[in-house]
Amino acid sequence: MTTTRKRPWTRHELLIAFGLYCQIPFGKLHKENAEVKRFAALLRRTPSALAMKLTNIASLDPAITATGRKGLPGASAADRSMWQEMQSDWSRFAAESEAAITAVMRDAEPDASAVDHEQEEPDYRGRDAAVQTTARVGQGFFRKAVLSAYNYRCCITGLAVRELLIASHIVPWRHDESNRLNPRNGLALSALHDRAFDLGLITLDENMSVQVCCKEANAGDAFYVDALLRYEGRQITLPEKFPPEERFLAYHRSHVFLHSM
Repeated sequence: MTTTRKRPWTRHELLIAFGLYCQIPFGKLHKENAEVKRFAALLRRTPSALAMKLTNIASLDPAITATGRKGLPGASAADRSMWQEMQSDWSRFAAESEAAITAVMRDAEPDASAVDHEQEEPDYRGRDAAVQTTARVGQGFFRKAVLSAYNYRCCITGLAVRELLIASHIVPWRHDESNRLNPRNGLALSALHDRAFDLGLITLDENMSVQVCCKEANAGDAFYVDALLRYEGRQITLPEKFPPEERFLAYHRSHVFLHSM
């Protein structure tokens, strides 16, 4: 396959690159990563060129630069514009990025599909079909962005069994439409701790430490003590990208967490 070098990145290509940045762990944004190699070939670029673009994007991420990591300082005006666009409207970005990724895969492999067949919905018609498809794409993007940021580990327990991990919303899906797909409104949690978080049995304080409710009422339950209460006061493992935003956590503490008992 012929590779063209030093050509400008189109908007279509940037949507793919930014989507990959959101969905690949920071430590794997390099030319040897299989996904980087795969999409570099689809974009007719070298793995080095795509990896460089991904690290250019990292240089725009405050979560990365705040830790002293700088990425590569070659971000273009188009990169900066796309970063702002992504931050300002996650729902639109997720839809456009996933559409671009699907299109480039389909062009290369006519039978390929970005849809996870295990999650396909029944064959609805009209507007219902569009709503179902958009929701599925959005949920898939959110899950990959959140879990990859935490390196596919529960931020409370360290569990690394992917099948048991949930990209949990901090502000519930139904309560904040504009931030449904914002990765900073997410936490990587085990299925059990996701359920406890949704029910308000646990939350995070301003120091990102676990707070547990109903301690006295459930002190005699050995499993409750071992699975939840043992983590009281313990700070979560923070992600490399997209750290949870305090305003979302404040909402959870005020409106979801069960303060009594």
